[in-house]
Amino acid sequence: MANITAAGEGITGGITGTNVSLGMKITIATLAGITWYNAFELIILIFVTFAQYRGLYFWSLIVSCAVGLIPYSLGFLLKFFDLTSATWLSVTFLTIGWWSMVTGQSIVLYSRLHLVISNQRILRRVLIMILVDAVCLHLPTTVLTYGSNLAGDRAQPYINGYNVMEKIQMTGFCLQEFIISGLYIWETVRMIHLDMDRTKRKIQYQLIIINLLIIVMDVGLLVAEYRDYYIMETMLKGAVYSIKLKLEFAVLGKLIHLVHNHVWKPESFSVPHELPDFVDATRVTSDLTHAPTAQTHTTSRTHRPSWMDADAISIAMFEHSPPADLQGSSEISNSWSSETRIAHHDDHMTIDFSDPWCQYQRKPARLSEKPG
Repeated sequence: MANITAAGEGITGGITGTNVSLGMKITIATLAGITWYNAFELIILIFVTFAQYRGLYFWSLIVSCAVGLIPYSLGFLLKFFDLTSATWLSVTFLTIGWWSMVTGQSIVLYSRLHLVISNQRILRRVLIMILVDAVCLHLPTTVLTYGSNLAGDRAQPYINGYNVMEKIQMTGFCLQEFIISGLYIWETVRMIHLDMDRTKRKIQYQLIIINLLIIVMDVGLLVAEYRDYYIMETMLKGAVYSIKLKLEFAVLGKLIHLVHNHVWKPESFSVPHELPDFVDATRVTSDLTHAPTAQTHTTSRTHRPSWMDADAISIAMFEHSPPADLQGSSEISNSWSSETRIAHHDDHMTIDFSDPWCQYQRKPARLSEKPG
């Protein structure tokens, strides 16, 4: 029978008929309820928020919640309270849920990492790390879990192996999440140093705080594991991962808006400048007070911050925003050249943005007329 101080014993049986207190049983049921509530709420938020039901970000969230959190807690409830005589059923539920919940949550973080990191080598290595950990940590633990429950009289070697492997996989997955969250924090700090906008800084500080909270919760689970509070750790894990997914959903949403709004604004000028009435200032992404040079243009292309990648922003906003916003987001990269010609009815206007006061002249002439 199970107790709260051994992973191998906890994985093999229920808690009915043991010395587990009523308070502990209520706590287990409460944690399962919290996990399910957060999972269903997040699923609803996902379908309400997303305009397009596709993409790695969307599917990783859905899998983590629907295929991860819900079966994981259900499997342990069936097992701990002996609600079914089919041991294989509860083990299958908790195993499928565990795979989808843990690796799925890392995929959620990875799916938006390209918005802050443009280095393809780093992104590729992060993905390889997730896949390698999934194979090296999930598979052995799964074999030992089934062996501990279904091997009968020969289960003791599996139980001994599970006691060791449980701590190894917990440590490995925590390190994996530390690395991914650390990359987010590192790049956000860089954004803070490069942008003095107070409104954006508030969002950036929120990103750092939430990622730090995710790391703290992982450390808490790791401490519970090494203190051998197995039953409490398994049920607490579902609740913690549901909270982490909700925080990540908020983090990545804020990140998308932060990247989307990281463009030129009229108030960013050090001195006041006026623009013609017909110029839409929200579409201007460059300094209109100076004519661009070839060298400056090349430098800006070379050293452009990673979060200014127009393709990444467009893809992110396409998945995460209503259809009405798609056109606006796709026009962010449009900029005015040093001399712009605009046809307005029958007049021909020339605007010279190289003039600091942006003076423009109206030249009456029909577009169809040929010069005399």
